[in-house]
Amino acid sequence: MSTENLPQSPDQPQRKPRVAVVFGGRSSEHGISMVTAGAVLRAIDRTKYDVLPIGITQSGRWVLTADEPERMAITERRTPNVEQLADSSEGGVVLPVDPANREVVYAEPGSVPKALGEIDVVFPVLHGPYGEDGTLQGLLELSGVPYVGSGVLASAVGQDKEYMKRVFTSFGLKVGPYVVIRPREWEQDESAARKKIIDLAGDHGWPLFVKPARAGSSIGITKVEDLSGLDDAIAEAQRHDPKILVEAALRGREIECGVLEFEDGPRASVPAEIPPPDAHAYYDFEAKYIDSTPGIVPAPLTPEETAEVQRLAVDAFEAASCEGLVRADFFLTGDGEFVINEINTMPGFTPISMYPQMWQAGGISYPDLVDRLIEAALRRSTGLR
Repeated sequence: MSTENLPQSPDQPQRKPRVAVVFGGRSSEHGISMVTAGAVLRAIDRTKYDVLPIGITQSGRWVLTADEPERMAITERRTPNVEQLADSSEGGVVLPVDPANREVVYAEPGSVPKALGEIDVVFPVLHGPYGEDGTLQGLLELSGVPYVGSGVLASAVGQDKEYMKRVFTSFGLKVGPYVVIRPREWEQDESAARKKIIDLAGDHGWPLFVKPARAGSSIGITKVEDLSGLDDAIAEAQRHDPKILVEAALRGREIECGVLEFEDGPRASVPAEIPPPDAHAYYDFEAKYIDSTPGIVPAPLTPEETAEVQRLAVDAFEAASCEGLVRADFFLTGDGEFVINEINTMPGFTPISMYPQMWQAGGISYPDLVDRLIEAALRRSTGLR
């Protein structure tokens, strides 16, 4: 259904659909979520939608925030946080848990709760655990509130790199060599767990990439050149997630491709290439967000390579049962094979992020991209589908 045809009560004047932009969160990607939210808030067509900014603090409190996207930018190489924009240090926002009632309530200790009105759709620009991983999506399903992006299962699969790779393999997509170390393995027998990693290096060589299994934005990742750096890399990854993933390095070009859900199904964007950053060992957090290492859009690929990576990106979207949007990341190896590294069900979404840049190269502007995602969410019901 289009936004113009949203049901209206016969005794009420027609109103604009109301979009709650939810951002921040408890993960280590809190600040990047805020940067994304600032860009989305700037881009939403205020003549078409009413907007309610809702921040989630790093402690997990839901708060009303100022609608001031200019305060959600990286300044002096530091990311912002929700507490800086919160209207109150004590008040909290409560979503409905009754699918028949979409009214948001604001409550402060010792005060009568205030109704903030109904919301028609949520645009969750949360990255990482407690937001991008299916947890928020489950809450919205229980509340009966439509939302932008993938559902519970796809969000969970897209967050957990182990199960993401298992799903892709089961659907015939090629993934690189890796091992997983679960917290129980590490707690019960560190030596055996470490041997799994050393055996991976023995089979495929150094360097290895040690990662939190359920984090994003390259946070907590270490490129390990030899055995001497392994323990520090494991400790750094475990700071962000007790389950870690260790991958063999893949030699090849880094190629990304966006997928967007249209009314007739998902379509792939123009692909992009991420060149090796000059000042960084790999495309890490600082290269992505602080130094804004530019990608090459469109990627210099042959027509056949472009068509292949676009096909594989849509295949990955479908394999994980995704909705709305996905950025799929690949390596193009020396023998011409695309190996999928991961998908992001809520990729970095600032105007300089690769996902919107790829669609911009295909003729869809940033504001139009935001609008299409909201429209897709409004067309889709919650519940089983």
